[in-house]
Amino acid sequence: METEIYFLLHSLGIGAKYRGFRYLAYGIALCMEDEDYLLRVSKTLYPKIAQTFQVSSSCVERDIRTAISVCWTRGNRDLLFSLSVHPLLTKPTNSEFFDILSSYIKYYRAFPACRQEA
Repeated sequence: METEIYFLLHSLGIGAKYRGFRYLAYGIALCMEDEDYLLRVSKTLYPKIAQTFQVSSSCVERDIRTAISVCWTRGNRDLLFSLSVHPLLTKPTNSEFFDILSSYIKYYRAFPACRQEA
């Protein structure tokens, strides 16, 4: 699972040099295990990531926002559009980004025959 997440983040143009890359990867894995994290991102997901990486929740939120901005401004925006089930007219919020990526990976794990190579 970790390899799939890393590949997807790299494909979106988010490099491992960003701290938000690691936080996103871990957060996506958590959301795939328990979708309740998507309901309370600020109250449960960020603190869990922060505890694991021994940083503050605000650092986690900021670094994830930075990574998403990199994807939106310099990354593979077309791929992001294709992963989303609804049109993205503006940069997705952190919680939207988690939802898009975790849902995509879960769906294509459940239905591998539907997978399209990016």
